[in-house]
Amino acid sequence: MTWQIDKAHTDVSFSARHMMVSTVRGHFRDVEGELEFDPSDLTAARLRVTIPVASVDTREEKRDAHLRSADFFDAEQFPTMTYVSRQVTALGGDRYRVAGDLTIRGTTHPVDLDVTLNGIQPSPMGGRSAGFEAEGRISRKDFGLTWNVGLETGGVLVGDEVKITVDAEVMELAPATA
Repeated sequence: MTWQIDKAHTDVSFSARHMMVSTVRGHFRDVEGELEFDPSDLTAARLRVTIPVASVDTREEKRDAHLRSADFFDAEQFPTMTYVSRQVTALGGDRYRVAGDLTIRGTTHPVDLDVTLNGIQPSPMGGRSAGFEAEGRISRKDFGLTWNVGLETGGVLVGDEVKITVDAEVMELAPATA
């Protein structure tokens, strides 16, 4: 069964340290993707997500413009990032680990996400909807996002570790008719 990401009810967020003392948070306003899964066996699920990097939003337009620039995402040359699952492992209850490949700026690295299935419900619009929460961490340097500024007192302006948080709702697509 194929399920499509419900853009209106999905949030892909990130956070990173700023000046070694605070955390900056942002999200992507646009996300697309499909999930193929049988609710009775999520370990056989397959996921593909595409995010237009120009949709980055940190509530600060100057910072967003810098993130879109060649110093970071280089949205002009690499307009999207993708995540494609390779394996899903049951951890017990409604918890799973999704091993997949994240591609940013044309560079691909394996990234594991810890996922919780929040539930599956009949939708008032027909079909069913399922909700998931996912978390993971990456090193931004692994993807060529190396821009930084050294601080006078030591340390750097932007931390290397980026925390990823996803709250997603997917909608069951009607089977294609012959």
